[in-house]
Amino acid sequence: MQRVLTIVGATGTGKSELSLALAEFLAAAGRPAEIVNADAMQLYRGMNIGTAKLSVAERRGIAHHLLDVLDVTTDGSVAAYQADARAAIDDIVARGAVPILVGGSGLYVSSVIYDFQFPVRDEGVRQALEDELEQHGVGLLYRRLADADPAAAASIGPHNGRRIVRALEVIELTGVPVSGQLPEVPVPWRESFIVALSHPRELLVERLDARVEQMWQSGLVAEVEHLVPLGLERGVTASRAIGYAQALGQLHGTKTELEAIAEAQALTRRYARRQVSWFKRYREAEWMPAADPALADTAFAAFVSAESTDQAANPSARSRNDSL
Repeated sequence: MQRVLTIVGATGTGKSELSLALAEFLAAAGRPAEIVNADAMQLYRGMNIGTAKLSVAERRGIAHHLLDVLDVTTDGSVAAYQADARAAIDDIVARGAVPILVGGSGLYVSSVIYDFQFPVRDEGVRQALEDELEQHGVGLLYRRLADADPAAAASIGPHNGRRIVRALEVIELTGVPVSGQLPEVPVPWRESFIVALSHPRELLVERLDARVEQMWQSGLVAEVEHLVPLGLERGVTASRAIGYAQALGQLHGTKTELEAIAEAQALTRRYARRQVSWFKRYREAEWMPAADPALADTAFAAFVSAESTDQAANPSARSRNDSL
Protein backbone atom coordinates (compact mmCIF):
# COMPACT_ATOMS: atom_id res chain seq x y z
CA MET A 1 0.00 0.00 0.00
CA GLN A 2 1.27 3.46 -0.91
CA ARG A 3 2.64 5.31 2.10
CA VAL A 4 1.47 8.82 2.91
CA LEU A 5 4.47 11.13 2.94
CA THR A 6 3.70 13.38 5.92
CA ILE A 7 5.52 16.61 6.76
CA VAL A 8 4.97 18.19 10.17
CA GLY A 9 6.61 20.68 12.48
CA ALA A 10 6.05 23.99 14.19
CA THR A 11 4.86 26.99 12.26
CA GLY A 12 7.68 28.74 10.43
CA THR A 13 9.86 25.68 9.89
CA GLY A 14 9.48 25.49 6.11
CA LYS A 15 7.01 22.64 5.71
CA SER A 16 5.41 24.04 2.56
CA GLU A 17 8.73 24.57 0.81
CA LEU A 18 9.86 21.04 1.65
CA SER A 19 6.59 19.59 0.38
CA LEU A 20 7.08 21.34 -2.97
CA ALA A 21 10.68 20.17 -3.24
CA LEU A 22 9.75 16.56 -2.50
CA ALA A 23 6.87 16.66 -4.98
CA GLU A 24 9.30 17.87 -7.64
CA PHE A 25 11.87 15.20 -6.75
CA LEU A 26 9.19 12.53 -7.04
CA ALA A 27 7.95 13.91 -10.36
CA ALA A 28 11.50 13.90 -11.73
CA ALA A 29 11.73 10.22 -10.75
CA GLY A 30 8.52 9.42 -12.63
CA ARG A 31 6.29 9.49 -9.55
CA PRO A 32 3.62 12.23 -9.63
CA ALA A 33 2.76 13.65 -6.22
CA GLU A 34 -0.07 15.78 -4.87
CA ILE A 35 -0.22 17.78 -1.67
CA VAL A 36 -2.99 17.65 0.95
CA ASN A 37 -3.22 20.57 3.36
CA ALA A 38 -3.27 19.83 7.11
CA ASP A 39 -3.31 23.42 8.37
CA ALA A 40 -6.70 24.13 9.94
CA MET A 41 -6.69 27.85 9.07
CA GLN A 42 -5.63 27.37 5.44
CA LEU A 43 -8.95 25.65 4.86
CA TYR A 44 -10.59 29.10 4.90
CA ARG A 45 -11.10 31.17 1.78
CA GLY A 46 -9.52 34.59 1.95
CA MET A 47 -7.31 33.83 4.96
CA ASN A 48 -4.04 33.98 3.07
CA ILE A 49 -1.50 36.36 4.58
CA GLY A 50 -2.05 35.36 8.20
CA THR A 51 -1.80 31.65 7.41
CA ALA A 52 1.21 31.92 5.04
CA LYS A 53 -0.88 30.13 2.42
CA LEU A 54 0.91 29.50 -0.87
CA SER A 55 -0.54 31.42 -3.79
CA VAL A 56 -1.52 29.50 -6.91
CA ALA A 57 1.70 30.65 -8.60
CA GLU A 58 3.80 29.55 -5.62
CA ARG A 59 2.38 26.02 -5.86
CA ARG A 60 4.54 25.43 -8.98
CA GLY A 61 1.82 23.60 -10.85
CA ILE A 62 1.58 20.90 -8.16
CA ALA A 63 -1.97 19.86 -7.26
CA HIS A 64 -3.01 20.99 -3.78
CA HIS A 65 -6.08 19.75 -1.92
CA LEU A 66 -8.15 21.23 0.95
CA LEU A 67 -7.08 24.82 0.52
CA ASP A 68 -9.81 27.48 0.38
CA VAL A 69 -12.67 25.06 0.97
CA LEU A 70 -14.51 26.79 3.85
CA ASP A 71 -16.23 30.14 4.28
CA VAL A 72 -14.99 32.19 7.23
CA THR A 73 -18.40 31.77 8.87
CA THR A 74 -18.05 27.97 8.97
CA ASP A 75 -17.22 26.29 12.27
CA GLY A 76 -14.40 23.96 11.24
CA SER A 77 -14.65 20.32 12.32
CA VAL A 78 -11.77 17.88 12.66
CA ALA A 79 -14.15 15.01 11.96
CA ALA A 80 -15.26 16.59 8.68
CA TYR A 81 -11.67 17.34 7.79
CA GLN A 82 -10.66 13.74 8.47
CA ALA A 83 -13.25 12.44 6.01
CA ASP A 84 -12.28 14.97 3.33
CA ALA A 85 -8.54 14.46 3.73
CA ARG A 86 -8.77 10.68 3.65
CA ALA A 87 -10.98 10.83 0.56
CA ALA A 88 -8.44 13.09 -1.14
CA ILE A 89 -5.60 10.73 -0.24
CA ASP A 90 -7.49 7.70 -1.50
CA ASP A 91 -8.17 9.50 -4.78
CA ILE A 92 -4.51 10.49 -5.14
CA VAL A 93 -3.37 6.92 -4.58
CA ALA A 94 -6.00 5.64 -7.05
CA ARG A 95 -4.45 7.93 -9.66
CA GLY A 96 -1.06 6.33 -9.06
CA ALA A 97 0.38 9.39 -7.31
CA VAL A 98 2.07 9.90 -3.95
CA PRO A 99 0.02 11.84 -1.36
CA ILE A 100 1.99 14.40 0.64
CA LEU A 101 0.16 15.48 3.80
CA VAL A 102 1.63 18.73 5.11
CA GLY A 103 0.69 21.01 7.97
CA GLY A 104 1.18 21.97 11.57
CA SER A 105 -2.30 21.40 13.02
CA GLY A 106 -1.48 18.37 15.16
CA LEU A 107 -5.00 17.09 15.74
CA TYR A 108 -5.80 17.39 12.05
CA VAL A 109 -2.69 15.45 11.04
CA SER A 110 -3.31 12.78 13.66
CA SER A 111 -6.94 12.41 12.61
CA VAL A 112 -5.76 11.39 9.14
CA ILE A 113 -2.74 9.19 9.75
CA TYR A 114 -4.08 7.38 12.81
CA ASP A 115 -7.28 5.44 13.42
CA PHE A 116 -9.02 8.32 15.17
CA GLN A 117 -12.61 7.81 16.29
CA PHE A 118 -14.41 11.01 17.21
CA PRO A 119 -16.78 11.17 20.20
CA VAL A 120 -20.39 12.22 19.76
CA ARG A 121 -21.40 15.85 19.57
CA ASP A 122 -24.35 17.73 21.03
CA GLU A 123 -25.16 21.19 19.68
CA GLY A 124 -27.00 22.20 22.86
CA VAL A 125 -24.14 21.28 25.18
CA ARG A 126 -21.59 22.94 22.97
CA GLN A 127 -23.64 26.13 22.61
CA ALA A 128 -23.98 26.39 26.37
CA LEU A 129 -20.22 26.07 26.74
CA GLU A 130 -19.67 28.60 23.95
CA ASP A 131 -21.97 31.01 25.77
CA GLU A 132 -19.94 30.54 28.96
CA LEU A 133 -16.76 31.18 27.01
CA GLU A 134 -18.21 34.39 25.59
CA GLN A 135 -19.51 35.64 28.94
CA HIS A 136 -16.75 34.61 31.34
CA GLY A 137 -13.66 34.12 29.20
CA VAL A 138 -11.44 31.11 28.73
CA GLY A 139 -9.94 31.04 32.24
CA LEU A 140 -12.99 29.63 34.01
CA LEU A 141 -13.50 26.85 31.45
CA TYR A 142 -9.81 25.98 31.46
CA ARG A 143 -9.81 25.56 35.25
CA ARG A 144 -12.84 23.28 34.93
CA LEU A 145 -11.04 21.19 32.33
CA ALA A 146 -7.88 21.05 34.45
CA ASP A 147 -9.94 19.64 37.33
CA ALA A 148 -11.71 17.08 35.12
CA ASP A 149 -8.84 16.06 32.85
CA PRO A 150 -5.41 17.48 33.77
CA ALA A 151 -3.69 15.67 30.90
CA ALA A 152 -6.02 17.19 28.28
CA ALA A 153 -5.71 20.63 29.88
CA ALA A 154 -1.92 20.45 29.76
CA SER A 155 -1.99 19.35 26.12
CA ILE A 156 -4.48 22.00 24.96
CA GLY A 157 -3.12 24.91 27.00
CA PRO A 158 -5.06 27.72 28.68
CA HIS A 159 -5.67 29.88 25.60
CA ASN A 160 -7.35 27.65 23.01
CA GLY A 161 -10.98 28.31 23.87
CA ARG A 162 -12.42 26.25 21.04
CA ARG A 163 -10.55 23.07 21.96
CA ILE A 164 -11.29 23.59 25.65
CA VAL A 165 -14.99 23.80 24.83
CA ARG A 166 -14.78 20.63 22.74
CA ALA A 167 -12.97 18.72 25.50
CA LEU A 168 -15.57 19.76 28.08
CA GLU A 169 -18.36 18.81 25.67
CA VAL A 170 -16.90 15.32 25.28
CA ILE A 171 -16.47 14.91 29.03
CA GLU A 172 -20.04 16.01 29.70
CA LEU A 173 -21.48 13.66 27.06
CA THR A 174 -19.36 10.59 27.81
CA GLY A 175 -18.29 11.01 31.42
CA VAL A 176 -14.79 9.96 30.31
CA PRO A 177 -11.71 12.24 30.18
CA VAL A 178 -10.68 13.13 26.63
CA SER A 179 -7.14 11.91 27.29
CA GLY A 180 -8.52 8.50 28.23
CA GLN A 181 -10.24 8.11 24.87
CA LEU A 182 -7.08 8.12 22.78
CA PRO A 183 -4.95 4.98 22.52
CA GLU A 184 -1.51 5.12 24.15
CA VAL A 185 0.02 3.73 20.96
CA PRO A 186 -1.95 5.01 17.94
CA VAL A 187 -2.97 2.55 15.23
CA PRO A 188 -2.15 3.80 11.71
CA TRP A 189 -4.99 4.40 9.27
CA ARG A 190 -2.54 3.61 6.48
CA GLU A 191 1.25 3.56 6.58
CA SER A 192 2.91 6.97 6.71
CA PHE A 193 6.45 8.20 6.42
CA ILE A 194 6.67 11.19 8.74
CA VAL A 195 9.26 13.95 8.40
CA ALA A 196 9.25 16.28 11.41
CA LEU A 197 11.12 19.57 11.06
CA SER A 198 13.00 21.16 13.94
CA HIS A 199 14.70 24.49 14.56
CA PRO A 200 16.81 25.53 17.57
CA ARG A 201 14.45 27.38 19.89
CA GLU A 202 16.29 30.71 19.68
CA LEU A 203 16.31 30.65 15.89
CA LEU A 204 12.65 29.66 15.70
CA VAL A 205 11.61 32.50 18.02
CA GLU A 206 13.43 35.01 15.81
CA ARG A 207 11.81 33.57 12.69
CA LEU A 208 8.33 33.61 14.20
CA ASP A 209 8.57 37.18 15.47
CA ALA A 210 9.84 38.34 12.08
CA ARG A 211 7.13 36.37 10.31
CA VAL A 212 4.36 38.11 12.28
CA GLU A 213 5.85 41.51 11.53
CA GLN A 214 6.03 40.60 7.85
CA MET A 215 2.34 39.65 7.88
CA TRP A 216 1.42 43.13 9.02
CA GLN A 217 3.74 44.67 6.43
CA SER A 218 2.18 42.47 3.73
CA GLY A 219 -1.33 43.77 4.46
CA LEU A 220 -2.90 41.46 7.05
CA VAL A 221 -5.06 44.25 8.46
CA ALA A 222 -6.41 45.05 4.98
CA GLU A 223 -7.09 41.35 4.42
CA VAL A 224 -9.05 41.19 7.67
CA GLU A 225 -10.94 44.36 6.78
CA HIS A 226 -11.97 42.69 3.52
CA LEU A 227 -13.12 39.56 5.37
CA VAL A 228 -15.32 41.39 7.90
CA PRO A 229 -18.22 41.95 5.44
CA LEU A 230 -17.93 38.27 4.49
CA GLY A 231 -18.72 37.29 8.08
CA LEU A 232 -15.30 36.85 9.69
CA GLU A 233 -16.52 38.04 13.07
CA ARG A 234 -19.39 35.54 12.99
CA GLY A 235 -16.99 32.65 12.41
CA VAL A 236 -16.25 30.91 15.69
CA THR A 237 -13.05 29.35 14.35
CA ALA A 238 -11.79 31.88 11.84
CA SER A 239 -12.24 34.98 14.01
CA ARG A 240 -10.05 33.50 16.75
CA ALA A 241 -7.14 32.58 14.50
CA ILE A 242 -3.82 34.00 15.65
CA GLY A 243 -3.17 37.25 13.84
CA TYR A 244 -6.76 37.65 12.68
CA ALA A 245 -8.14 38.20 16.18
CA GLN A 246 -5.42 40.78 16.87
CA ALA A 247 -5.95 42.53 13.52
CA LEU A 248 -9.68 42.73 14.33
CA GLY A 249 -8.77 44.36 17.62
CA GLN A 250 -6.65 46.90 15.76
CA LEU A 251 -9.47 47.63 13.33
CA HIS A 252 -11.90 48.16 16.22
CA GLY A 253 -9.45 50.42 18.05
CA THR A 254 -9.06 48.18 21.10
CA LYS A 255 -5.38 47.55 20.27
CA THR A 256 -2.67 49.66 18.72
CA GLU A 257 -0.72 48.14 15.86
CA LEU A 258 2.25 47.52 18.14
CA GLU A 259 0.01 45.84 20.73
CA ALA A 260 -1.65 43.68 18.08
CA ILE A 261 1.70 42.55 16.66
CA ALA A 262 3.18 41.85 20.09
CA GLU A 263 0.16 39.79 21.14
CA ALA A 264 0.20 37.82 17.88
CA GLN A 265 3.93 37.14 18.32
CA ALA A 266 3.45 35.88 21.88
CA LEU A 267 0.57 33.61 20.87
CA THR A 268 2.50 32.30 17.86
CA ARG A 269 5.48 31.39 20.04
CA ARG A 270 3.17 29.64 22.49
CA TYR A 271 1.42 27.78 19.67
CA ALA A 272 4.76 26.65 18.24
CA ARG A 273 5.73 25.16 21.61
CA ARG A 274 2.49 23.18 21.68
CA GLN A 275 3.09 21.98 18.12
CA VAL A 276 6.55 20.67 19.00
CA SER A 277 5.15 18.87 22.06
CA TRP A 278 2.38 17.31 19.96
CA PHE A 279 4.64 16.04 17.20
CA LYS A 280 7.15 14.61 19.66
CA ARG A 281 4.49 11.98 20.36
CA TYR A 282 5.02 10.61 16.85
CA ARG A 283 7.43 7.84 17.75
CA GLU A 284 8.03 6.88 14.13
CA ALA A 285 8.80 10.41 12.93
CA GLU A 286 12.15 11.18 11.33
CA TRP A 287 13.27 14.46 12.90
CA MET A 288 15.36 16.60 10.57
CA PRO A 289 16.89 20.08 11.00
CA ALA A 290 14.84 22.57 9.01
CA ALA A 291 17.86 24.77 8.29
CA ASP A 292 19.91 21.96 6.73
CA PRO A 293 20.72 22.96 3.10
CA ALA A 294 20.47 19.27 2.16
CA LEU A 295 17.10 18.80 3.89
CA ALA A 296 15.11 17.97 0.75
CA ASP A 297 17.72 15.49 -0.47
CA THR A 298 17.90 13.83 2.94
CA ALA A 299 14.12 13.59 3.30
CA PHE A 300 13.72 12.23 -0.22
CA ALA A 301 16.40 9.59 0.29
CA ALA A 302 14.84 8.51 3.58
CA PHE A 303 11.38 8.19 1.97
CA VAL A 304 12.75 6.15 -0.93
CA SER A 305 14.59 3.90 1.52
CA ALA A 306 11.40 3.34 3.51
CA GLU A 307 9.48 2.41 0.37
CA SER A 308 12.28 0.05 -0.69
CA THR A 309 12.03 -1.64 2.70
CA ASP A 310 8.28 -2.02 2.16
CA GLN A 311 8.90 -3.64 -1.19
CA ALA A 312 11.51 -6.03 0.21
CA ALA A 313 9.08 -7.08 2.90
CA ASN A 314 6.34 -7.67 0.32
CA PRO A 315 8.00 -8.88 -2.89
CA SER A 316 4.73 -10.12 -4.37
CA ALA A 317 3.39 -6.56 -4.63
CA ARG A 318 3.98 -4.58 -7.77
CA SER A 319 7.07 -2.47 -7.30
CA ARG A 320 6.39 1.23 -7.07
CA ASN A 321 10.03 2.15 -6.97
CA ASP A 322 11.49 0.88 -10.23
CA SER A 323 12.05 4.39 -11.50
CA LEU A 324 13.60 5.58 -8.24
